[in-house]
Amino acid sequence: MVLLRRVIGDALRARRQGQHRTLREVSSAANVSLGYLSEIERGQKEPSSELLAAICHALGARLSELLREVSDTVALAEQLPGVLVPVQDEPTESTPVAAAVSKATGRAVRQVSADGVAVSVRQESPLKATLRSTRVRSPERTDRDVVCAA
Repeated sequence: MVLLRRVIGDALRARRQGQHRTLREVSSAANVSLGYLSEIERGQKEPSSELLAAICHALGARLSELLREVSDTVALAEQLPGVLVPVQDEPTESTPVAAAVSKATGRAVRQVSADGVAVSVRQESPLKATLRSTRVRSPERTDRDVVCAA
């Protein structure tokens, strides 16, 4: 299961880091405590719509852009076979999926690739998973086409 607050947090963190800004800078500009913004970015807290709008404003982004990015990431995960299902120890033969369980952490990881999109899911517990998706850009395209979320 992918938590919406985790995808929102990852999208906010990616925007902030893409601007080479610190948590302190953005939290000050958004008038939110540094600790709370950190918890939002880590997916531990779910921001209200007003707070999300303030953070987006501090990042110079439109709320609709952020929500569209989050929506696209979740929609992408829903379209790929085997992404939003419990991770098994062995890969299934019906889909191009690679699954593994890290012996060091005990966390399961599943990777799916289809139509130029790579998605990996790390199952941290039965109710907590991290989703990362990336669109692979073809060499002839010059526009930016990368989606990252968790």
